[in-house]
Amino acid sequence: MATMTPDIRTIDAATLAHLQSWVGRTETLVDDITAAPLRGLSATLDRDDPPPVAGTAVPPLWHWLYFLPQPRRSEIGPDGHARRGGFLPPVPLPRRMWAGGRLHWHQQVLQVGDAVKRVSRIESVTHKAGRTGDLVFVLVRHEIHNAQGLTLSEEHDIVYRANLQPGDPVPPPQPAAQEAAWTETVTPDDVLLFRYSALTFNGHRIHYDRRYVTEVEGYPGLIVHGPLIATLLAELVRKHMPGARLLKFEFRAVRPVFDLWPFKLHGLPSADGKSVSLWTEDHEGWLTMQATATLV
Repeated sequence: MATMTPDIRTIDAATLAHLQSWVGRTETLVDDITAAPLRGLSATLDRDDPPPVAGTAVPPLWHWLYFLPQPRRSEIGPDGHARRGGFLPPVPLPRRMWAGGRLHWHQQVLQVGDAVKRVSRIESVTHKAGRTGDLVFVLVRHEIHNAQGLTLSEEHDIVYRANLQPGDPVPPPQPAAQEAAWTETVTPDDVLLFRYSALTFNGHRIHYDRRYVTEVEGYPGLIVHGPLIATLLAELVRKHMPGARLLKFEFRAVRPVFDLWPFKLHGLPSADGKSVSLWTEDHEGWLTMQATATLV
């Protein structure tokens, strides 16, 4: 068993300069768009989709089922992620979260049967002093190509921060808006989180190891994956606007969602029908994620 990450709370100038030396680094991965991951996520989301075949389009945000990092077991760090210092910079702060992202779909569509390539680049590494310790933000840009050309551009925000300590101030929550046109309730559980972790080959222990997430990282329960919540919001658009095609999608995680309570998905199309405001609400009425879908 790997030793736990030291409880580092601040980043000095020399460490930040070292981390920023990662800016400009690139990574290229290749993959094949196969049907099995799509079948798996369809079942996990309890959808009644026809079996995917060659030529079936990959739904919005389901591309996260591909290009999965697969570090060897000996390369895993104490939080279940790969040890730091490969493509991503070795940020010493112990907690890592997917903070949000921005996606832009191009004319080419990812389909079952495609041979695909993803080129990733570290765009920036920035530092912010927070009330409970320092924060480091890493911005990664991905571009996915198939044989016809560029299909998807994505910016991925990753935030690193210190572990929670007794007495640390808690950011004030924001009330969730209530003027939704669409609302659905999701009841998460550990099986849903395990299946999504398995489909995305995500070893991050905050999603399935209750002892680790409560005793080491200080959360009350298992954390629902940010990408899973974003996918559920995109699915809300697919359900209520089945003929629409996404051009852009941006999302920002505001507050963690835990497996202990149901949460709500909300959507509100714009008056001109060209975009949809999306957000999630926890059991106490607080905003947990904001998103905007822009339609073709």
